[in-house]
Amino acid sequence: MRARRRFRALPALLLVALLALTGCAADPQPAPPPETNRPTEPVTAPTRVVVGVDDLGPGFNPHLRSDQSAVTTAIASMTLPSVFRPDDRGVPQLDTTVATSATVTSQSPFTVSYELNRDAGWSTGAPIAAEDFVYLWQQMRSRPNTIGAAGYREITDVRSRAAGKAVDVVFREPYPHWRELFGNLLPAHLLKDAPGGWTAPFAGGVPASGGPFRLMQVDRLRGEVLLARNDPYWATAAVVDEIILRRIPANTLPTALESQGVDLALPDARPEITQALDVLARSPEPPTVQSGPRPAVEQLEFRTTDGPLADPRVREGIAALLDRDAIRERVNPDAVAVNAFGAAPSDPGYAPTAPAGAPGRPDAAAAAAAFTEAGYVRGQDGRWTLGGRPLGVVIGAGAERTEDVDVARVVAEQLKAGGIGATIVAPSAPDLLTEPSVAPTTPTPTTTPAPAAGPVPGGSAAPVTTPPAAPTTTTAAPTTSGSPDSGTPVAVDVLVAPRAAYGAVGPRLDSDYGCPADAVPGELPGVACFPALQPLLDELLVAESPDPAVVAEAERVLWRQLPALPLYQAQGLVISNPQTDAATRVTPGPIATGPMSGARTWAEPEGSGERPTGDDDPN
Repeated sequence: MRARRRFRALPALLLVALLALTGCAADPQPAPPPETNRPTEPVTAPTRVVVGVDDLGPGFNPHLRSDQSAVTTAIASMTLPSVFRPDDRGVPQLDTTVATSATVTSQSPFTVSYELNRDAGWSTGAPIAAEDFVYLWQQMRSRPNTIGAAGYREITDVRSRAAGKAVDVVFREPYPHWRELFGNLLPAHLLKDAPGGWTAPFAGGVPASGGPFRLMQVDRLRGEVLLARNDPYWATAAVVDEIILRRIPANTLPTALESQGVDLALPDARPEITQALDVLARSPEPPTVQSGPRPAVEQLEFRTTDGPLADPRVREGIAALLDRDAIRERVNPDAVAVNAFGAAPSDPGYAPTAPAGAPGRPDAAAAAAAFTEAGYVRGQDGRWTLGGRPLGVVIGAGAERTEDVDVARVVAEQLKAGGIGATIVAPSAPDLLTEPSVAPTTPTPTTTPAPAAGPVPGGSAAPVTTPPAAPTTTTAAPTTSGSPDSGTPVAVDVLVAPRAAYGAVGPRLDSDYGCPADAVPGELPGVACFPALQPLLDELLVAESPDPAVVAEAERVLWRQLPALPLYQAQGLVISNPQTDAATRVTPGPIATGPMSGARTWAEPEGSGERPTGDDDPN
């Protein structure tokens, strides 16, 4: 790491004092001109690593599906404390900077006891303590829009000992996946009484740090997040002073990397990025490119409690109309197709479970048969109707999640081509994933891939700018939530959203498709209960190694009931120049924590000292 130094002129007050002393001499002589270039204490500019990213995302709470993004994962790995962290193989390992021990201390009731590091504290000065465990448990077991809630629902009590520096967590029955819990603890002392504390404080940052870095500023206009070394951090301090996550358009990425304006880039693998890398590959020092899966699967989720999709035959028909491969090719052609509800392609031993025909593959005849069985008739205009009322659905995607909106547009095109009315709404992502009905906000214009007119070299089509989807005059079956044309809140029939692609498969399945014991079906998004499915999920949740036969049966039920339709898993890139490689030894990292997991030990890349810093930084 190369330190950069600047020197300041002698302060004016010091010069005045020296001149006054000179004036007291017996034979005063004319004072020589001040030496303005004489060095005093050197001022060292901060060492810095600049990381290019696709976008900042809607928010930074790592426990919310609506906030799930590469940037949120990166910030959490640098700022939030976790009792266990995954190693390179994804196996949870105790982080002794947070807890000195975590052991099962009782089998009846099943109890895990944590002894917390007495030095561990938040950047506010408050200790990391039992109240942080209690807060996370209470939020995860009761809130919608969470990632991996099933394990927290197995907890019956969280008890504090040793003035909050020891915690006993009691479960309703032995839970073998307890090491996956209490990652990314949140500062309860700031959030527990704050209005909207679970979501609102994370829209513009992370309110306090319990890691080696602290989030200092989020500038959405410039597309930057500034993290600085967390000086109160009690363990080994970070080497670099600052890390900047900066939004970098794909067309400027080669210039940014070559000029060393960006030390490291973490984009999604997309055709435009591949084209940019082709330019860099011809340079004298081409970058190192590593790839790794993103920790989420993109999927469609169906409202099964009321509306037209409450009929499983209509869900079957809708799914049979959709060409999932075409959706992936249009939106993210470098992603990997997902053909299972539980495991993702990044999981060891992943095997597709989709049936050979519909809904695993599009089948217009199967769709027609399903709609006909449900009582629908297809008219001369190609539209499906029931009792003279056209069949229509509302498709929802978070306004801040541009890829979700792109998926919604392609889904709407395919459904309309199959005789189904489709309206797209794009409210805020947190509202979409927490409220039973949302404002019928029209998505803003965006650039989305055009449909290919036959085979396209490289597997993608040229982008075009599409206008916002106009509301259709046909809507879904009547509900109490209004309709898109009326301007009143609407219930979303088809939701575009991510689901987690890490952790044990049993808790994953129960978190995504199970029914919480105290939840009311239809009250919140994502709650759909199937009597044939829940006993299988209950068994898988508490199994140390899931029985393949039980997993297969659960998958069979899910493909038949269709609470959702998996689409694809995006792939991420880690692009670094030789200087960055030498200073950081960066890798894609464990899927749950990503490339920034080792940022504490990074040094500033050699040569990046030529970049302006501080107030002189033009960016």
